[in-house]
Order: sequence, then structure tokens, then C-alpha cells
Amino acid sequence: MSEQVVDKRRRLFLTAAATAVTGVGAAYVAVPFIASMNPSDRAKAAGAPVEADIGKLEPGQLIRVEWRGKPVWVLKRSQEALAEMAEMTDILRDPDSNESEQPESCKNVSRSIKPEVFIAVGICTHLGCSPTYRPEVAPEDLGPQWKGGFFCPCHGSLFDLSGRVYAGVPAPLNLVVPPHEYITDTRILIGSSGGQA
Repeated sequence: MSEQVVDKRRRLFLTAAATAVTGVGAAYVAVPFIASMNPSDRAKAAGAPVEADIGKLEPGQLIRVEWRGKPVWVLKRSQEALAEMAEMTDILRDPDSNESEQPESCKNVSRSIKPEVFIAVGICTHLGCSPTYRPEVAPEDLGPQWKGGFFCPCHGSLFDLSGRVYAGVPAPLNLVVPPHEYITDTRILIGSSGGQA
């Protein structure tokens, strides 16, 4: 074999090897660079929908989920509580939720897709405090008209078990019902309503 043939093969081999090493090096550098363009996990969590399992909720039980940095309540109401809510319209400021924020699918007395499951942002519409869940009926400190609901200890606002605000309290609006949807009978997606976040 002549030296020119060996040199040509060697040159082709070295060119191919250098090209391969350069390609691997470029990919090695590009992957982290491209990955850095994606939003961080913290940014994704800040606005991303949140999934919650409600399969083990018992009547009267409330769980808390965080969505967009806010507490979201998921409450399972009993049939008795649902019946009592229909009788409270005369003591509520906005019983039909005409002035309040909620998805179209929740514009009803129970302010929910499924009457027994209530989902709301746990922040008072007055000055942003977080109300406490008070399921007991007619406690001494809240009076005989209290059928269970949410009490804001900051300024005394009262909300029923549908998050509807009582008349004559500082809070001007009902609690916010976030967009949500049922993935299955026991799983909900908070922050999404029919595929829209």
C-alpha cells in the first residue's frame, strides 16, 4: 500500500473522529443551555394546575391544597348541610353569587360542580386573611343563625358552607371558587377548567 493511500485513510479517520467528538461536545453543551430555557419547577408550580385525591373525604371533612401560592379548600358536605344552605338566602349578601368569582359550572346554590364537594380559595374577600372552618351548628360565639361555614377571625366576616358571605359583615364578596374539573370521580384538577388553566 502506498503512503498516499494510508495518509488518505488516516485523514478520513481523523476527520470522522474529530467530527464525532465535536458533535458530542456540542450536544453536551447544548442540552443544559436548552434546558435552562424551560421554566423552573418553582415557576411551573406557581401557576400550574394541582391535582388532589378526594376519594377518602368523609362528610364534614376539609382538606387544604396549595395552588398558585394560595390555600384552596376542598370540603365534602353532608346532605343535611346542603339542605340547610337553601334556607339561608335571607341572611346572605349575595346568595345567588351574581357578584362573585366562580366558573360557569359552579353558578348554583352549592357553588360547585358536584353539590357535595365544595372547592374555594381559602382567603377572605375583605383584607386577605384566611378564615377558619367552623362546622359546628349554632356555637355560642357565632350565634343561633350559624349553620356551619367559615369564620374570618381578623374582622369577623362569616361565610356559609358554599362560601357565600353573610349580610352586614366586612367582606364584600363570596369566597372565590377557582377553576377546576373532575379527572375521575375521586380526583380533581384545581386550576384547570375543561383543559384551560
